[in-house]
Amino acid sequence: MAAEAEILDEMRRLRARVPHLTGALAATVDGLLLAQDTPGVESADVAALTASAHGIAARMADATGQGDFRELLLRGVYGYVATYAAGSDVVLTLLAQDRVNIGRLHLEGRRAGARIGELVDAAEGASAPSSARAARTSARSARSAEAPRTRTPRAPRTTATNARTTTDS
Repeated sequence: MAAEAEILDEMRRLRARVPHLTGALAATVDGLLLAQDTPGVESADVAALTASAHGIAARMADATGQGDFRELLLRGVYGYVATYAAGSDVVLTLLAQDRVNIGRLHLEGRRAGARIGELVDAAEGASAPSSARAARTSARSARSAEAPRTRTPRAPRTTATNARTTTDS
């Protein structure tokens, strides 16, 4: 892929901006590894697992009326795995130590995901014939033309009729 060097450069800049970030990889939603900077980790396995987690998270978001997938955060005993949407067909997965600043991780991860999505889309646009681009655009238009999902209003919370509101002395 023509954008691989640029994606790797973006990942290196991201690792420089976020202390305690230990790795980053970009993969398609099908599990194809695009670029990786993950020392000590089997990148192909993580890319495949990222694709599986993305699929489940996207279905969960859709089933609960939360809209399109944006990000997923997993916390383990030793740290975090964060996955961010990077365009329509790519995800960025970040590995971080337990002491990472989560707010900073999200801020920088979202920015890097958006940038990587732009790089991938630009590379696809440059290499795809105009008829393939038109087919992709019409498929996206058809998806967005579908009726949007609406949220069902929740029933109001009920409270017990004899709930104590003050303490008796």
